[in-house]
Amino acid sequence: MNYNRLSKEHKSFLKEIVGEKGFTDTPEELEKYSHDETEDFSFLPEAVVKPSNTGEVSQILKYCNDHKIAVTASGARTGLSGGALPVAGGINLSMERMNRIIDIDARNLQATVEPGVINQVFHMACKEKGLFYPPDPSSWGSSFLGGNLALNAGGPKAVKYGVTNAYVLNLEVVLASGEVIWTGANVLKNSTGYNLTQLMVGSEGTLGIITKAVFRLIPYPKHNLLMLIPFGAPEKACEAVSAIFQSGITPSGMEFMERDAIDWTLRFVEDVQLPIGDDVKAHLLIEVDGNDEDILMRECEEIATIAEAYGAGEVLFADNQNDKDALWKLRRRVGEAVKSHSIYKEEDTVVPRAELAKLLLGVKEIGAKYGFKSVCYGHAGDGNLHVNIVKADMSDDAWQNELPKGIREIFKLVKGLGGTISGEHGIGWVQKDYMDIVFSPAELALQRAIKNAFDPNGILNPGKIFVDH
Repeated sequence: MNYNRLSKEHKSFLKEIVGEKGFTDTPEELEKYSHDETEDFSFLPEAVVKPSNTGEVSQILKYCNDHKIAVTASGARTGLSGGALPVAGGINLSMERMNRIIDIDARNLQATVEPGVINQVFHMACKEKGLFYPPDPSSWGSSFLGGNLALNAGGPKAVKYGVTNAYVLNLEVVLASGEVIWTGANVLKNSTGYNLTQLMVGSEGTLGIITKAVFRLIPYPKHNLLMLIPFGAPEKACEAVSAIFQSGITPSGMEFMERDAIDWTLRFVEDVQLPIGDDVKAHLLIEVDGNDEDILMRECEEIATIAEAYGAGEVLFADNQNDKDALWKLRRRVGEAVKSHSIYKEEDTVVPRAELAKLLLGVKEIGAKYGFKSVCYGHAGDGNLHVNIVKADMSDDAWQNELPKGIREIFKLVKGLGGTISGEHGIGWVQKDYMDIVFSPAELALQRAIKNAFDPNGILNPGKIFVDH
């Protein structure tokens, strides 16, 4: 699809809308907004436009739609699927200035926010009022709620509390035409027409621009306990996951980390120390939370007993908040550590949790077949395994031409195990070539038709999700 380049007149008009502080086209700023955290991809936008309110977003989209100018929305640019890459040029619509927590309504357990609010900032603001917003991706200290909404982000707490869409009641959205709509109502039950709210969540900025969100909240749990459990075999750690749930316990976090993931992260994060025996090949990081500490202690004891049946070693309990913070820091920094170690590709696979061990073994077999090394970690409690493929000593030719075949085999394995090709990172720019594995032509055609209904000129985040858009 062809888009118009930005002329001086276009830039002048956009600058009038957002003011001097909201517009830039300097080479340094264009480079800054040309990439997210997806591998080493970089695509220069022609301008960066930073609206400060819904009215400005509306004017920008109406103008770009009328003049067929590509618009790629971005937040903190922490994504891992290339969703914020301006692959068609045009403007990068940065939502960073729309960063207000408008209201936290403790009486109704709701909050209204703008998309530029950082996840952790929102979490802490709710916590101060005794309220809990559970979705907490690893990038929660920097990622924006708008990006979390665009990708239906999860995180460690998703195993017990669900991902982003479980907390969205209503959204203010600006359509490609510039028209402003609300997708639902600020109520807990809604059986009125099509559910446009849930359609927008996870749509990766291809259907509209979210300018406000109304989230439901829950009371903050009073206590949590955290334990790190070592295993001599990674597949045994994966098998233990399902057994723990079958016992009737639902942890508030259950994370899997291979030995390499922990070793690399310990070298990357200088202020965390963790002695690990030579026979340890994987860990489960397990958290339980609730309002009765005695019940939580009994759950931890039962988890430890179950883990022992799968060959677990000595359990490490985090006795204080500093120890808890250190272990969570270790887990949250794994992705950065792997990225700093080697050129890599991260695949965000997800299967039913009981199939996790089969997935892990299958990934290793495919790696041996195609000659690549993988470092695996992720949200074991909900079957979400991040497969980090590192280039190491692979030749450039093998990396470019053979590796995609191996990735396709991994995704076919995932599909065969009842899973899908992304649990929380989205499809974006890097996974669109594999959509045919999980969707039939009829299913893809239906999704394209939805895209065309919302954005007939195709200006919103072009080049994402579908091969031909």
